[in-house]
Amino acid sequence: MPVKKFVMEQFTNPVQSIQEMVSAYTEYLKIAEEEKTKRRDIEAWEKTTITQIHAQRDLLIGYLDRSFDERAKNFHALFTIVDSAIASGNNEQLAFTLNSITELAKSSPFKDLANLNNVRAALDDPDHEWEF
Repeated sequence: MPVKKFVMEQFTNPVQSIQEMVSAYTEYLKIAEEEKTKRRDIEAWEKTTITQIHAQRDLLIGYLDRSFDERAKNFHALFTIVDSAIASGNNEQLAFTLNSITELAKSSPFKDLANLNNVRAALDDPDHEWEF
């Protein structure tokens, strides 16, 4: 019976069995340390990525706040001109201003977001003039 002989040989050499256990345990420790290192690398990558996402979010929110504030100011100013044109009976000024309001309403504040580098540069520039 070859199976019994094989089993018997494993148990008859205890030194070899101990060496195999030590070798397996050493390999386990090595792999465990490698996996810990990988987890630390992943955690570091995660923190960096989350920081970048937050920075980009803050940039986008800042841009949108400024662009919508500017649009609101522009609409308010244009409607003030409409009121003045109506009060004075100036139909040319009224037509021109209503056309400006329509064009401003058609334009999207999101069109300039295509290139976030330009947005970042504009936000960093205190002299940048926001036009819509």
